[in-house]
Amino acid sequence: MPEALTGVLATPGLVWLVLTYLVAGVVRGFSGFGTALIFMPVATIFLPVPVAVVVITVSGFVSLPVLLPRALREGDVGQVAVLALAALVTLPIGVRVLAVADNETTRWIVVIAAAATLAALVSGWRFTGRVTRPGLVIIGAIAGLLGGMTGLTGPVVILFYLAGRSAASAVRANVILFLAFLDVGVIVNLWLAGLAGGEALALGLVLMVPYAIAISVGQRLFTPTREVLYRRVAFGVIALAIVTGLPIFG
Repeated sequence: MPEALTGVLATPGLVWLVLTYLVAGVVRGFSGFGTALIFMPVATIFLPVPVAVVVITVSGFVSLPVLLPRALREGDVGQVAVLALAALVTLPIGVRVLAVADNETTRWIVVIAAAATLAALVSGWRFTGRVTRPGLVIIGAIAGLLGGMTGLTGPVVILFYLAGRSAASAVRANVILFLAFLDVGVIVNLWLAGLAGGEALALGLVLMVPYAIAISVGQRLFTPTREVLYRRVAFGVIALAIVTGLPIFG
């Protein structure tokens, strides 16, 4: 463990990773989403994509005690369970792709997926129909595949909920519940694939500290009546992270 901690302190760009986590944590606290969309494009500047996926998954566990109680009260547990179970089926396929893909290619996939998600969110498109259970399975399966490949477990489900007519509090709760389910599945599959090394796990544990503080701050800031403001702030931060993380810059 001391060797792992020494490795953490020697991590390239550690200060930037901490600062990114502070921003991502505040956004996650008041919006219920955004951590991976903000962290992954920036993290892959300094870390191999598989390491960044391990880090974001491990550090994500710290949010559960802070966010889950409220999410369980306000969310639709049954619907989220269908999404999560479907995602767990395709998750190993995504992790397998992550294990064998070229790092530069995976970085582009991360940035493109994040940019496509942001574009869809900003467009303001709204879905007025009713999604059946097979539809939920398809959405969950796509989310699992993308999450295993890039660590972006939330975008597909975030789009599904934000495109609907649900209240901000319900959207936030359902996304939190889904990400909680998936974090466990991702770390298990990463471990089985041999991608969850000691230094990556240690870095994830260290980054839990600033992340937990930032989430608590963001949660205190959350007020349903400020939904529009929260979305605009989240979109702006995500856009900055995507531009910063473009592989053409390094």
